[in-house]
Amino acid sequence: MALAHMAGGQTQQALDSLWRPQLHFSAKSHWLNDPNGMVYNKGVYHLFFQHHPYSPVWGPMHWGHATSRDLVHWDEQPIKLYPDSLGYIFSGSTVVDKDNTSGLGTSENPPLVAIFTHHDPKTEKTSNTFQVQSLAFSLDNGKTWTKYAGNPVLKNPGIVDFRDPKVMWHEEHKRWIMTLATKDCVTFFSSPNLKDWTPETDFGKNAGAHGGVWECPDLFPLEYDGKTYWILLVSINPGGPNGGSATQYFVGDFDGKQFTASHEDTRWLDYGPDDYAGVTWSNTGNRRIFIGWMSNWDYTNNLPAQQWRNAMTLARDLRLEKAGDKMVVASRPVTELQASRVQTQSKENQEISAGRALKIAVPGPGKAWQIELETDAGKDFHIRLMNDLGEELMVGYNSRQNIYYMDRGLSGQVASAQNFSRKITAPRLASGATIRLSLWVDASSAELFADDGLTVMTTAYFPGKPFREAVIGSPDRVKIRTVSWSSMKIAD
Repeated sequence: MALAHMAGGQTQQALDSLWRPQLHFSAKSHWLNDPNGMVYNKGVYHLFFQHHPYSPVWGPMHWGHATSRDLVHWDEQPIKLYPDSLGYIFSGSTVVDKDNTSGLGTSENPPLVAIFTHHDPKTEKTSNTFQVQSLAFSLDNGKTWTKYAGNPVLKNPGIVDFRDPKVMWHEEHKRWIMTLATKDCVTFFSSPNLKDWTPETDFGKNAGAHGGVWECPDLFPLEYDGKTYWILLVSINPGGPNGGSATQYFVGDFDGKQFTASHEDTRWLDYGPDDYAGVTWSNTGNRRIFIGWMSNWDYTNNLPAQQWRNAMTLARDLRLEKAGDKMVVASRPVTELQASRVQTQSKENQEISAGRALKIAVPGPGKAWQIELETDAGKDFHIRLMNDLGEELMVGYNSRQNIYYMDRGLSGQVASAQNFSRKITAPRLASGATIRLSLWVDASSAELFADDGLTVMTTAYFPGKPFREAVIGSPDRVKIRTVSWSSMKIAD
């Protein structure tokens, strides 16, 4: 599909460099999608990811690998899992088998065990059993991996979409639980040793959104007011609240065999178009850390970046909050990012109106910055991120509809791909009289965390120059209680 002309005659290499994120992880080159196998072990956060190392579009899947000690600074490592005779290496998870239940390590050196989907392209058109679950293990904290000789450990009973295993240890029953996407629902399996799996129950055929196939599930507990709730994340493509792919979640109970949702309405982790297939790290104790793929299947193969394609969202801490009578999964960027804020400026008690806007600019030379804003609910306002080419991203609040919105229709190279330019909306879930926004801006993306993360929206864009200034305006008379903005400096 044709793209808008290159801004100012810039070369593709210059544009790819311009759009390269500073705050977000992206592969050094070529295609990236789902985060996989995320595990924390011996002080290192491991992020594996779906990777096609030979093209900027989807192709034979490998597991790429990146590591970090703070969820902010990432070092890309060599590819860890390559396609083999059983097929491509699709999505999955990694656990620390601390008691060596698998026998793949020792009690002194327990293994990291990856559980992933083998996808066989040779039999995809002739059989429904082309996806199976397999293991690989590492005895050196993820540096090298060995595929299990007995693969696959879970064969396909004849389900076309049978993939994306997310495995956790269920302490009460002393066994492993696998949450697996099975077409339009999820199926739970149990195992004493990660090798032998028994089907337990299904969930979802009559619950949640069903506009497309279910993918990348994740099951984990969160506490609220001293009570433990179980959260089930399920990505869906298509069928998201703003079109294309998105991630829904369910709040309920899990008894070691069966998940029961406590509500019938559909709830979305992120209303923006560019947060998909996200799951959480394992082995992080009571902390639940999430990261997603910052793109959308509606248009990802037609985006203008060519030397690298797609990035991850910011890592986010998840928590439960009450919004009215609903239990809501809220999220905010991990606290480790605060150390990267520099040159913070602020203003208080600023009145804006139709004839009086408030202008701010990113301090310093960087492309990444953060804006915090607090104002009264009940009045329309917007933040226009701008450059001197006339390009802009509009972020705002509509009081009559009680919604937040993003509009990237004038944001730069908007690709003629399906649905890229539409206006994006999300409900305000908070009921208080005060609106608090936290907006994280990078070279080619913006993430909005409204009302302490009760409403979240993520969007990508491709401007001809960085958005280095913002205009806060309103058709009404609005008092901005506080606004602060900081440059984000990520050291090499």
